[in-house]
Order: sequence, then C-alpha cells, then structure tokens
Amino acid sequence: MTTSISHSMPMVVIVIALALLQFIGFGAAVSWARSRYKVAAPATTGNEVFERYFRVQMNTVEQLLVFIPAIWLFASLVSAMWAAVLGAIYLVGRLVYFLSYVKNPRSRSLGFAMSSLPGIVMLLGVLVVTIARLLPPTSP
Repeated sequence: MTTSISHSMPMVVIVIALALLQFIGFGAAVSWARSRYKVAAPATTGNEVFERYFRVQMNTVEQLLVFIPAIWLFASLVSAMWAAVLGAIYLVGRLVYFLSYVKNPRSRSLGFAMSSLPGIVMLLGVLVVTIARLLPPTSP
C-alpha cells in the first residue's frame, strides 16, 4: 500500500461508518412513520407517506450493496482520497434523496443520481485500473 492511500484510508472508513449510521437513521424514520401513519408491522403498505419512507430505506439497502464494496475497492486500488470525496457525495445524495422522495417521489432524481453515480464511477475506476495492470507494459 502506498503512503497516500494509508493516510487517506481513515476518511474512507469514516464515510462508510457515516453511510451505515445514515441507514440506521432512515430505519428509525421508517419506525417513526409506521407509528405516525398507523401501519402495523409486518405491513409495508397502507399509507402513501409511510410507503415513501419505507421505499427510501429499501432503496438505500440496494445502494449500500454496491457502495460499500465499491468505495473499499476504489480506495484500495485507485485512490483513498478520491474514494472519500465520492463517498461524501454519496452521503449528501442519500440525504437529498430521502428528503425529496418523502416530500414528492417525482423529485427524487437529483438525490438518486448523486448517490448512484459515485458507486458506478468507483466501480468503473477499479475495472480500468485493474485491467490496465494486467496489460503488458509498453516499451518506450
């Protein structure tokens, strides 16, 4: 591991921890909405606003499945600093997604893009760097 990666890796760990805490917060919001809108467990339908909270939580599960391995691979193989930056964009995007989706599901596009694109960029970066390392070196 290079020095620049090892110095930036704690930022990546912080971003991952914040993403998981954010997910726990979304779960708490679902619990609150379940109580407020009287949707008894195990039901996941019955009130449109509750369903919005629930969909945000489920979509976040889907995003985390890509985001966590992507940020870790990118930080390890490409750049921990840029992984942390992209991860911060993901965190803000998830918050924007949460707020906009609960208010009006049609307005979720910006938050969705901000939280989906960092994972895609990191996965593509990992593929490009890994494939480049497999190629034979070019002679001058």
